[in-house]
Amino acid sequence: MKIAVLVARILLGLVFAVFGFNKIVPFLNTPMPTGEAGALMLIMYTHKWLIFYGCVETAGGLMLLFGRFVPLGLTLLAGMITNILLFGMTLAPGGLVPGLVVGVLELFLVYSYRASFAGIFAARAQPAV
Repeated sequence: MKIAVLVARILLGLVFAVFGFNKIVPFLNTPMPTGEAGALMLIMYTHKWLIFYGCVETAGGLMLLFGRFVPLGLTLLAGMITNILLFGMTLAPGGLVPGLVVGVLELFLVYSYRASFAGIFAARAQPAV
């Protein structure tokens, strides 16, 4: 089980570190999607949203790669993966498979680190005084 967690953590971290950094400093030639997906991507590129997304994805990916602050990295990437899945379901159905793959890896890792997330499910949480 520890090996599966390590492999999933490195794979997910590598995906988001590489593709997140590519949003900040483009080094992979990726064509602009067509239609409404392309229009949304153009808006995100023009208004520098992709740089913000790239920073969050790179930070989360590096946390997973280095094994430091893994629950925080998983939390950051959960929002990104939700956006990837929604984008794939609504605007670019051909891009749904990569979103599902990273979503499954994310769920597996969240389950593996479930003890770190126990506090957010407390029904009557009290503030630290």
